[in-house]
Amino acid sequence: MKRLLHVCCIIIVFSVLSCSKSSTPAPPVTPTYTPPVVSSSFAKGADISWVTQFESLGVKFYNSSGQQQELFSLMKSLGFNSIRLRAWVNPSDGWCNTADLVAKATRAKNAGMKILIDFHYSDVWADPGDQNKPAAWASLDFPTLLTTMYSYTVNVMDTLKTNGITPDWVQIGNETDNGMLWPSGNATTSMANFAALIQNGYSAVKSVSSTTKVIVHLSNGYNNSLFQWMFDGLKANGAHWDIIGMSLYPSYSTSDWATVDTQCLANINALVARYSTPVMVVEVGMPESPASNSQAFLTDIITKVNSVSGGNGLGVFYWEPEAYTNNYGLGAFDNTGKPTIALDAFGN
Repeated sequence: MKRLLHVCCIIIVFSVLSCSKSSTPAPPVTPTYTPPVVSSSFAKGADISWVTQFESLGVKFYNSSGQQQELFSLMKSLGFNSIRLRAWVNPSDGWCNTADLVAKATRAKNAGMKILIDFHYSDVWADPGDQNKPAAWASLDFPTLLTTMYSYTVNVMDTLKTNGITPDWVQIGNETDNGMLWPSGNATTSMANFAALIQNGYSAVKSVSSTTKVIVHLSNGYNNSLFQWMFDGLKANGAHWDIIGMSLYPSYSTSDWATVDTQCLANINALVARYSTPVMVVEVGMPESPASNSQAFLTDIITKVNSVSGGNGLGVFYWEPEAYTNNYGLGAFDNTGKPTIALDAFGN
């Protein structure tokens, strides 16, 4: 009887332990991320114009394993195939002048990247609120301004060509929502003047490289009324372009990123239909944390741009993802100098 009770007790204990083990929840399985599948010609790009300035300050970049790596080759390994670089006329500190531009473009070419040159036509930042002439051009009358702009554009293109670089794309102006080279090229004041500047830059680029595609770039890619006003005006005044470029920063909008992306796609489709012109998103950015949020945004906008019919959604460029030391806040590297998971959206 004791032996029987002993055996029963052992059975009960094992049963309890077995039930206890079986009720323990399994650890959560982290789903494997798959980057968007895009066409072979789709530009997966980044503007990393700050790179030489950062390097001069001792900033270093690392792959996900913590190994230091040269930035252009690191971006290539992450799946990027295109690099965008800004050009300033005569910046006071030298960064982004023609010599610095050529040095970075050479590195991009050596890394096997396509190249987009972003002419600001200023000594400093040009954006929707600031389109200031270079200091040396400030007092020029409009005909002389056109001639000077043309010569400068040709000179930069020729210098690149001499160094074995033919840009795939060139922007005539940066975020020119109300024109450029103010006040002469203010679009509200004189759309005709702004159109003349665009056509002047277009002709200068094509005189050096007929294969280089010319972009006209506005901000807020979700704002169809802005784009229609501008490109209707440029068309009516005889300006030419090959590609419509846009910026998209959801954190600067009152809407969530999913809504902004949906509005952006609707705008792209409307522009393609209205102007028979392809579109490229030449700047995007999101807060660097949480990186998962940025990854979701990038995955969605890349997928949407690639979905445009006829291959008319040409690519997406992240603006300065490597900026992790200057408090920019919309980069995509962590504080140890490694890329975050946001950039997985550009993966192969």
